[in-house]
This record gives sequence, structure tokens and C-alpha cells, in this order.
Amino acid sequence: MTVVAAAEAVGEQERLVEVEREAVVEGRRPAGEEKTFRPYDPDQLLLMAPDLREWVPEGDLAHFVSDLAESGTLDLSAIYADYEGERGYPPYDPRLLVKLLLYGYATGVVSSRKLEQATYRDVAVRMLCVDQHPDYRSIARFRKRHLEALGELFVQTLRLCGQAGLVGLGSLALDGTKLRANASRHKAMSYERMVQAEAQLEAEIAVIRANVRALLEEAEATDAAEDERYGLDRRGDELPDDLRRREQRLERIRKAKEALEAEARAAEQARRAELEAQGRRPRPPRDGRDPFKPRPKAQRNFTDPESKIMKTSDGSYHQCYSGQAVVDAKAQVVVAAELSDEAPDARQLEPALEQLGDNLEAIGAQLPADATLSADAGYFSEDNVRITLGHGLDPHIATGRFKHSEPQPPAPRGPIPKTATPKQRMARKLRTKKGRAVYSRRKAIVEPVFGQIDTVQNGRRLLLRGKQAARGQWRFTCAVHNLLKLHRAGGLALIRKESRDAEGAPAARRRPRATLAAAVRSLTTRFSCSADDCAVRNAPVAVTAPGS
Repeated sequence: MTVVAAAEAVGEQERLVEVEREAVVEGRRPAGEEKTFRPYDPDQLLLMAPDLREWVPEGDLAHFVSDLAESGTLDLSAIYADYEGERGYPPYDPRLLVKLLLYGYATGVVSSRKLEQATYRDVAVRMLCVDQHPDYRSIARFRKRHLEALGELFVQTLRLCGQAGLVGLGSLALDGTKLRANASRHKAMSYERMVQAEAQLEAEIAVIRANVRALLEEAEATDAAEDERYGLDRRGDELPDDLRRREQRLERIRKAKEALEAEARAAEQARRAELEAQGRRPRPPRDGRDPFKPRPKAQRNFTDPESKIMKTSDGSYHQCYSGQAVVDAKAQVVVAAELSDEAPDARQLEPALEQLGDNLEAIGAQLPADATLSADAGYFSEDNVRITLGHGLDPHIATGRFKHSEPQPPAPRGPIPKTATPKQRMARKLRTKKGRAVYSRRKAIVEPVFGQIDTVQNGRRLLLRGKQAARGQWRFTCAVHNLLKLHRAGGLALIRKESRDAEGAPAARRRPRATLAAAVRSLTTRFSCSADDCAVRNAPVAVTAPGS
């Protein structure tokens, strides 16, 4: 078939499938012709308010976040102090990025790329950013650079909740949750496997090096053979790709192996020092291994070495950190937020209570004389009971696990035996009416907080790697949780109301925010009056300034 014939065939095919638009539309009744709908014109022109704040309804979370930063309620001096000198292009205002991060973490958008998209697609975010669009690199760098200062906003949010009357401190609950680290468990390797892989890689590298030497000796015989073997642009003495990859992998495995050995050595030395202080002698391991060497199953992750494999609530194992939270019973405000790389909770009670004491001192609050702390069986130990009492809290820590359908035995009557152990005393205490009443509230106090952080804020998965960075992100997440509690309770108006109630001052009327429509109505009224009302016509128009 010639080219001309092929072109004619294609043109004929196009004529066969071509359909006139009028033929399709003609004779068809418009959809919904017999029903009256509200006016809808996608091509209509809109007159938008020039004040971006008017695009978002009053009482929205975005206004609350904006007021926090603009009114000076949140102290951002630590962030501003990090900017010294006038080098390079001016950066984004920290208020803009703090608002963006607060609103994003409050609505479950924590990815820097999704936050950048929100600056174009989300009206509330466009209002917070004043129609500026920081790219995701700027957002990520700002979060990484000021992570410690962002984490310290937790204390400020706790102070605001205290001023709003949302913190009672009479009944506290402590619990932990597993936070998914930004690492895969498939990128972890046990110490036993490291030893095997190290020997295997050394053998493979030795074989490859021998082959390379043989190839180089053969290549030196003649230049022509060398060019044919390695190419004109290569010298011939570069490392082969297989050898380079194996050497890099061997180096990573050796570093991880040395880190595991250092951790095991330090842990054994600390254990022996503790036993010596108690006048006891350390016993050798039952399997006969060197106590200063890691266990064969000890693992280390190559992506986030400080994270550990932990069992999550669904029964699966993942690279995680353990997030700890002390929650107040009055409004489920987090009063202390800590993070650990250990799965057991028993050793996390003391750091959490120490941070609680520091936070209360920072906000000028004190625990009531009858304050209680409830925690599950994972936190029980004789030392933890003593530590809790030392921090001025009445401990209600479970001594064991019970099924929901299993009835609790009644508390025995009579005086407590003098020979009773601290565990027996605690178990007896939790069987009393008062003890049951206190401990029964534990789940209702702390468990909903983790559920809200998971579902509303998408805060169970960490983005930053390393224990220190993960701790900062966890504290910032808890700070945003407290701000959400404050917003739902009434926001900054609640703080002002509590202050007026404490001082006995009358409530001040809030002046309405002026809008463009209100200004137009005022001007129309002025210039449409009669000639007899010229005095009124020439009077100045009072327009309330936006935001007042």
C-alpha cells in the first residue's frame, strides 16, 4: 500500500467515526429540566473579601492558631534568636512556619510536601501563610533546625491550659504507646547474623581482589588488550562495582557490630557496678557466652540505629520508640511527655515524673496534697512505688493483669500484716473501694489521648530519625494535642474569662471585625442621603480596622 493510499484510508476512517455535536444534542431534553435547582454557574465572577481572614469562618481552628502566634501568647523568642546576621536571601517569617506546622499537626498533615500542597489548596492554610507558599525543603529545614524549640512549646501549652482551668492535677494517669520509627524492620540485623555476614563478605572480597589482581596482571601485557577489556576512558585499576558494594556493606556491618558490642559492654559494666553496690557477685550467663558480648539475637537497624524492634498493639513487630505521657483527668491535658528506646515501661516512670516536676515548676503550679497517679502493671516495681511517693503522688499501680470478665476479689478486712510485701500492700490497696475508684478511671484518662493523637493528628508514625529528634517530634505532637483541647474548650477567650473571674473585672464587649460589605453599606448610606441631610452626609465614616 502506498503512502497516499494509507492517508486516504485514515481519512475515511476519521469520517466514519466523526459525529456532529448538533446531532447528539438535538432532540435530547436537558437533564433536570422539570426541577428547579439553586443557581450554579462555574464561570461566574466572585468578589472576594480583601482580608484573607474573612475567607475562614469565625471560631475556626486556623484563627485560633493565628491568634496564638500574632498575640504573643506563644513565646517564639528562642526561634528568632537563632537568626543572626543578614546573609543570603531573607528567610520566611518564623511566625508563618510555626502557624503552618501547628495547623498541619493539628489536622493530621505532617509531611512537608503535603503541607506545601496545602498552601495552594487549603483556604485556611492560605490564610495562615498570607498567600505565601514555602516549598517543602524550607518547611523541612525549619522543622529540623528548630526542633528543640518546637518541642519546648509543650511547656507553654501546658501553662495556657492551666490558665484556662483545664488542669486540675488531682488525678493523673501514666501510660506508654509504641511510636513507629521512620525505619523498616527488614533493615535490621542481629549480632549473630552480623558475625556470619562479616566472615562471608570478607571471603567474597578476598576472591574478588584475587580476580582483580589476575585481570590487572593480564591487562599489563598489552595496551590493546587493556583498552579492549576496560575501555578507552578507564585506567583499569578502578575497583569493580561488585567489590565496591561489598566493601561498603562490610563497613556498615562492622560499624553496627562495634556499636552493639559497645552497648553490651557498657550495660554489663553498669550491672556489675550495681551488684557490687548491693554486696552481690555477678553470675555468668547460663548459655556460657561472654557477658561483655551482645546476645546473639541483639539487633541494630541500619536506617535508624537508635530505634528498636518492639511489639505493637496489633501483635506485629516494628521499629519503634516508646512514647510516654502523663495525662491529667480534668480535660485530658498531657502534663508530661517523654520518649524512650526501651520497650518495657517499668524504667520509664522515673523520667516521666522528673519531667512532670520540671514542667510544674516552670508554670508555677503545685500538686495537691491528695494527688494520685494510676498506671498499669507494666510500671509496677518496689522502686517505682517509692519514687512515686517521693514525688508527692499516691501510687495506684496494678500488680498484675486481669481479664475484663474476671471478678475482682474483695479487699480483706482487718489490719495489713506487718510481713506484707510492697506488692501485696499495693494489691490490697487497689481492692479497696477508694483504690478501685481511682484505678478504674485510668483507661478513661490516658487511653483516649493516644487514640486522638493517632486518628486526629496522625501522630503514631514518626518522620524524624534518631532518639533526640523523635523525642522533639513527640513533645511537639503532645503540645498540639493540648492546643486542640484548649481550642475546643473555648480558646484564648476562655483564658481571658478565667482571668476576669479571678480579678472580678466585668467582661469587655468585643468589637466586630469590619468587612468590605459593611464598609460599602456605610458609604452607600452616606452618599444616598437627601440634600437636607448634608451635615450627616459630610460627617466622617467610622470603619473598624480589620482584626480589632
